[in-house]
Amino acid sequence: MKKTLVLFLTVLAIGFFYPVKVAAQDAQAKGPKYGQDSATCVMEISLYREFYKQWKGSGYKSPALLDALAHWRWVFNNCPLGTQNTYVDGVKVFNYLIKKEKNDEIKEKYIDTLMMIYDQRIEYFPIHYKTKKSQVGNILGRKGVDLYQYRPNDTEEIYDILKQSVELQGNTSQSAILVYYFRATTKLAKEEKLPNSVVVETYDVIMDIIDYNIKNNVKKKSDYENAQGNIELTFEPFASCDDLIGIYTNKFNEQGDDVDVLKKIIKMLDKKECTDYQLFFDATVRLFDLDPDAESAYLIGKMYLKKENYNTALDYLLEGVMMEDIDDRANCYLLLADTYRNLNNFPKARSYAYQTAELRPDDGNPYLLIGDMYAASAKECGDNDLTKKVAYWAAVDKYKKAKEIDPSIAEAANGRISNCSKAFPTTQTIFFHDLNEGDSYKVECWINETTTVRAAK
Repeated sequence: MKKTLVLFLTVLAIGFFYPVKVAAQDAQAKGPKYGQDSATCVMEISLYREFYKQWKGSGYKSPALLDALAHWRWVFNNCPLGTQNTYVDGVKVFNYLIKKEKNDEIKEKYIDTLMMIYDQRIEYFPIHYKTKKSQVGNILGRKGVDLYQYRPNDTEEIYDILKQSVELQGNTSQSAILVYYFRATTKLAKEEKLPNSVVVETYDVIMDIIDYNIKNNVKKKSDYENAQGNIELTFEPFASCDDLIGIYTNKFNEQGDDVDVLKKIIKMLDKKECTDYQLFFDATVRLFDLDPDAESAYLIGKMYLKKENYNTALDYLLEGVMMEDIDDRANCYLLLADTYRNLNNFPKARSYAYQTAELRPDDGNPYLLIGDMYAASAKECGDNDLTKKVAYWAAVDKYKKAKEIDPSIAEAANGRISNCSKAFPTTQTIFFHDLNEGDSYKVECWINETTTVRAAK
């Protein structure tokens, strides 16, 4: 029985592949709905659908599949306009057969038939019966995904099919189709059949579609978020900063007054950590000029800080503190602290460092910064061999606090503690000033904090 079934299905597959292709080319889509023999067509559709439902209702185990296929083939060949179910059901049937088949030669014939089903559906049913809009792009997308799964080495054909699909569907492209389109693109780039610039451009197009659906497609939002994560991981090895700068410099020159384009350039360069390039600076400044907001002010301030233009950085960072995102605001406060430190306004710097600590209590960096300012102030905050060194006690207190709340910076904190501890007053100096180790001590100057007396080690 099993051999008979295999033989029967093989004959069917061969029959589908050869004469049907000719029939699909020769039969005009403008012909009668039920073909030349309408009565037989209606009967064959009814029979194939009945057997198909039996097979489906059995959990895809019933031998009714054999009867369904025999009648389905007649419909496919003789009345291609009869019902769109011919193609919807055909895809399900042949996907099932392909996955079950062990014989490679037969499996290839099934795959050929599956591809033909997609092509014939496009030819005879290019318009969706409900929306009255073209469904060609969607059908091509499903065809491309199936071809990728069954013939992954046909990369160029897959790429062409999926590229056409996405171009036709735009924002209505399904998330899975976007994932496979990008996989095909990167695969061709690895094989050096496409330049990396195409990978970047494709990523750009796809992410626009994904962003649109995350914002507007509530029902499928999670699908697009998963696709986004998948594509971003695939994108990681591609596009050096030089590649991105080359592509986006042209975009900036041509569309530099388009706010959306500028945001895209900034987002991409920031994501790939290409923020030291002049293009990132120019695009961010241009965006702020066209559409000023706290986020772009923060980015500009950050860049001016890197350029050591502290006064200009300050102007922008003070606008950046209006950002809504708490973590971004914490970063801005920390940069303000660093800016004021470089301007030698230590009290103001400490104030902003504490604001960072308040928003992000598990971040040790604000305390490292405060400790560094205390250590830097030591000599200026005293007038003798004791008072010129007591600020190091306060500095070490901050370093200990930093590593206590943030183990990730323990190494940096320990290095600073070691250096400052060597600069503590000697035991003799402490004794001379009528103090003992462990005593409480108020550090004056701008620091104005109480600490503990300790001797150099």
